[in-house]
Amino acid sequence: MRKTLALCLMALLFVAANAFAAGEARINGKIVDAATKEPIPNATVMYDATKSKTVHQETKSKKDGTYAAFILDGTIPYKFTFSAPGYAPHEEVIKLKLGEPNIKDIELSKSDAAPAGSAVPAKAALDPAAVAYNEGAELANAGKNEEAIAKFQAALAAKPSFTPAWSALAKTYNKLKDYPKAIEAAKKVLEIDDEDTDMWAVLTNAYTATGDKTAAADARKHLPADAGQLFNDAAKAINAGNDADAEKLLKQAIAADPKLARGYYELGMIYARGSKKADAITNLQKYLELEPDGKDAPTAKEMIKYLQ
Repeated sequence: MRKTLALCLMALLFVAANAFAAGEARINGKIVDAATKEPIPNATVMYDATKSKTVHQETKSKKDGTYAAFILDGTIPYKFTFSAPGYAPHEEVIKLKLGEPNIKDIELSKSDAAPAGSAVPAKAALDPAAVAYNEGAELANAGKNEEAIAKFQAALAAKPSFTPAWSALAKTYNKLKDYPKAIEAAKKVLEIDDEDTDMWAVLTNAYTATGDKTAAADARKHLPADAGQLFNDAAKAINAGNDADAEKLLKQAIAADPKLARGYYELGMIYARGSKKADAITNLQKYLELEPDGKDAPTAKEMIKYLQ
């Protein structure tokens, strides 16, 4: 069952979230109109860690209203915000369950509709900063960066300490190569949270582009370890028969790059060797989700059948 790995260097700068040592969790469901029960496509599902770590991620619902999110550290609670243009957002703090499905279906009401049992219109309860931010995110996803910037600035005008808007501004300015403004916005986030690796990545890129090597080197120190190097170190540990160390390294590599398919495969095989069936299946399924036609897909499928 043990396979020798071919060591390969991946010379990429990975700028994802902090490395997590805890178990993963999944949440999925469907977002529909509260009145018509029709699916709401392209709705935004945003989730932020409420303690311990700084995590801010988002995904979108599909045409049929379904959504799914894979969360690396499922041991802490998250504030989920479900929103769509024209609808009142729904916010809820959720503590996910590990090792089993987390199903969360959401019904969104039109912004001008009053919630059940209340005489106060839902529109009155809307946070203008959140509304402007969500509208900006929609514009940014559509490639309308200048319009998105205006919305993010409107969000900050309503709430100057609204960190997600500063973060979005930093990333958008960085994309547009307006590096001085990207640096300014990133620093605003880091004043509130100096462990935001996305912002340190923006600073690394912006300072490098502007020729400030000293500042770029300092910012780079705050970035997580390189996923490719972590994977290579894990490969060495596996080849040496040290699955315990390899497991830790693979978890860190996956946290640095959530799309590192080979990481999920090797982690799944480690769990299979250790008779941790549920963890093995979860990771092998994630590998197949990312690389359904990968070279190890047949082995992963056979292993899942064997473990079930």
